[in-house]
Amino acid sequence: MSSLRSLRAAAIVAATLTATVAAGPVAAQAANPYERGPAPTTASIEAARGSFATATVTVARSAVSGFGGGTIYYPTSTAEGTFGAVAISPGFTASQSAVAWLGPRLASQGFVVITIDTLSTLDSPDSRGTQLLAALDYLTGSSSVRTRIDATRLGVMGHSMGGGGSLAASRTRPALQAAVPLTPYHTTKSWTTDRVPTLIIGAENDTVAPVASHSEPFYTSLPATSDKAYLELNNASHSAPTSTNVTVAKYSLSWLKRFIDNDTRYDQFLCPAPSGSAIQEYRDTCPHS
Repeated sequence: MSSLRSLRAAAIVAATLTATVAAGPVAAQAANPYERGPAPTTASIEAARGSFATATVTVARSAVSGFGGGTIYYPTSTAEGTFGAVAISPGFTASQSAVAWLGPRLASQGFVVITIDTLSTLDSPDSRGTQLLAALDYLTGSSSVRTRIDATRLGVMGHSMGGGGSLAASRTRPALQAAVPLTPYHTTKSWTTDRVPTLIIGAENDTVAPVASHSEPFYTSLPATSDKAYLELNNASHSAPTSTNVTVAKYSLSWLKRFIDNDTRYDQFLCPAPSGSAIQEYRDTCPHS
């Protein structure tokens, strides 16, 4: 009988260990249900494409209101669930083609992305901000990919006046999870009421929106209690974010993953402050909340 009891006890221990091991990944997933894709590496965040196959949908100007149409880039598989979404605006006099390179790059990492045309290429930053929000509302409300999106996990990006627009959109809609203004331009310099986690990317040699009068005061004015960062591209011009740029891509992706997906696996690329020949300066509020 003693041997039988020992065998039963051993079986119970083995079963308990098996259950504990099996529960481990489930518990980890429950702690952060928004992780999408494999664990990131430097190579993966610098890659031109991520692990998700993507497709596109053209959004005609005539089919929407509040913005000028655009292109949706989205992961084709829904095996991992829904995705966060990002709207991206071009700058003054530009069309969506100026930011189109970011569409498939971010979508292949696990986001639904819309690059927009604005109602007019001469629209102000505030108007572009309103249009970014209209594009997000379209994505989540009536687009053909709406069922792929988690409407609580949204972000904005933009170049130049579109970057200023992303700041304006964030101030208008504090429920946004992330913003990435790219060499942003705006005549408003103070953003003290903006609470959205924001990564501002400026350029050292920007003569259109010089960092001293745009990106830097924007960053400084954001609340010190908020998650924020400032990355200045070394020896770069205002147009640096309008074509493939590994530095812009890797840190934009890391920021969006960290705050839209709450994916702390990307903290390693943001804290401690990154450095290298491509970065003139980096400021942050690490550790992130």
